[in-house]
Amino acid sequence: MLKGIDPLLTPDLLRTLRAMGHGDELAIVDGNFPAESMGPPVVRLGGIEASAALDAILSVMPLDEFVPEAAWRMEVVGQPQAEQPIFQTFRDLLLRHEGEKFRLASLERFAFYARAKACFTLVATGERRLYGNIILKKGVVRSPA
Repeated sequence: MLKGIDPLLTPDLLRTLRAMGHGDELAIVDGNFPAESMGPPVVRLGGIEASAALDAILSVMPLDEFVPEAAWRMEVVGQPQAEQPIFQTFRDLLLRHEGEKFRLASLERFAFYARAKACFTLVATGERRLYGNIILKKGVVRSPA
């Protein structure tokens, strides 16, 4: 255990987050997502909801301010404008950690899969809510001066 570090941030996940550089992407995926077959390394947070993983990760990782979008969710198949309750939870967490400068963008299912295949790492959660998937683009940590 460490002071000030969310206990959901396992040693493997902390190492991964620290190893990521500006512009690298990470996907937090639900229990139905085919994480192991995507290709990138997988960090498992079994039994943890995607929203809890997002909250913990955003407590230490900034989003990229230099691009128009830095967070994407998967669209509902056949209903790209449909809302799932978890989408608002994702938005609320983005707002709490990053402020109003970031919106939750969306990607069609297969575009989301393609982007996930290019991620630095996938964080496979035990999320049971459908469409509990989000991709984040890492930003920079600025000097406190």
